[in-house]
Amino acid sequence: MNDATPTDRLYRIAREGLCIGCGLCEAVAGPDNVKVVKTLTGYERPVVVGTLDHATVDRIYDVCPGTRIDGMPEREIDSSTRMDDVWGPWHRMVRAHAADPEIRFEGSTGGVLTALGSYLLSSRRVSFIYHARASGEEPTFGEAHLSFSHADVVAGAGSRYGPTAILARLDEALAYDEPFAFIGKPCDIAALRNQARHDGRIDRLVRYWLALVCGGFAPPESTKDFLERVEIEPAAITAFRYRGRGCPGPIRIETGDRVTEAHYIDLWGVEESKWTLPWRCKICPDGIGDSADLAASDTWIGGSPNRIDSETDPGTNAVVARTARGAELLESAARDGAITIEYDIMPDEMSVYQPHQMHKKYQAGPRLQGLADAGYMVPSTRGLRLAELASQLPDATTAAEREGTSHRVREGRAAEPDPSPARGMLEAVSRR
Repeated sequence: MNDATPTDRLYRIAREGLCIGCGLCEAVAGPDNVKVVKTLTGYERPVVVGTLDHATVDRIYDVCPGTRIDGMPEREIDSSTRMDDVWGPWHRMVRAHAADPEIRFEGSTGGVLTALGSYLLSSRRVSFIYHARASGEEPTFGEAHLSFSHADVVAGAGSRYGPTAILARLDEALAYDEPFAFIGKPCDIAALRNQARHDGRIDRLVRYWLALVCGGFAPPESTKDFLERVEIEPAAITAFRYRGRGCPGPIRIETGDRVTEAHYIDLWGVEESKWTLPWRCKICPDGIGDSADLAASDTWIGGSPNRIDSETDPGTNAVVARTARGAELLESAARDGAITIEYDIMPDEMSVYQPHQMHKKYQAGPRLQGLADAGYMVPSTRGLRLAELASQLPDATTAAEREGTSHRVREGRAAEPDPSPARGMLEAVSRR
């Protein structure tokens, strides 16, 4: 790749299946040079629209969560920090939910992240919340949003399982020069932590780093297949809600005067082996928010809801406070009535709620080695305990994960074409 152009180097990240479409490269290069838009694959990917040089691409490689994923910054680890090989640094783990019944109902699980966002605003700890909400233009997608009020935070409740370029608005958020909280997927948190090494405003202004424990998002082709099964034309959709209003709550699709509802399981299925995920999610070394102040997860025994119990489940989060700041926020929000803590838990209980995260953490090291065996780029990782976890696996399992990944790469199952914008996408972005 020594003679590759800057554009080819940027596109290699997507071509080898490592791009998550977070939008950080647009923030780094500037929207006049790189725009993250919906492409012909259905994903949001960076498209070069201006001038790109090698120095800018070097910077992108250093901050992109497809090429670099680090654990908790060392400065955030103190004498009270406990460490678990799977679940990482932590100060406290609890089962909790939003104290406000409306927030608990609207939220993806127990509404803890929504409740904390609202609490941070009402207590004036931050000026706004930087998070994702449903896209106004692509209903199955998410979009970055800055919320300055309780109502705005609650309006953004509910998971987004579609492509979401959440960091494309980073410069806008930083330009306010006011303290804010960031709520995102673990890979979004990792990207923002990476960028903080180059932009001092981030550590000064991002007062709270909050993550959802993430099993991955739905590839566009998976969403398309689901819509075909429920006999809905994508172009007819005016609103799409993946979950919430219960735990997990119904998938709700609006098309004009018609409303169609389906169960979470109808999209995802029950067995992890049957989940359809982007390649980057399959090899993810951090789905648990290793570098967040606080991470919140589902609490379904075995990792998936069932159709009967989920109809009446009010929703409860498992919450991992990883830093002293996260633990203080958790305790203050409970004391002031924003959340209700049911009881403390331990890492073994997290693994019962999230077995797929536990298994993926053990398998991430061998899977990344499989990328190298096939000649693909290997994301740089640090502080994620991948070698320690891989060393605890049986040799046969390590070999199977490594060879399985390499085999899939060689079959072309990780590859994407160079990003090419879908019709009208560049024009739509320019109008915003």
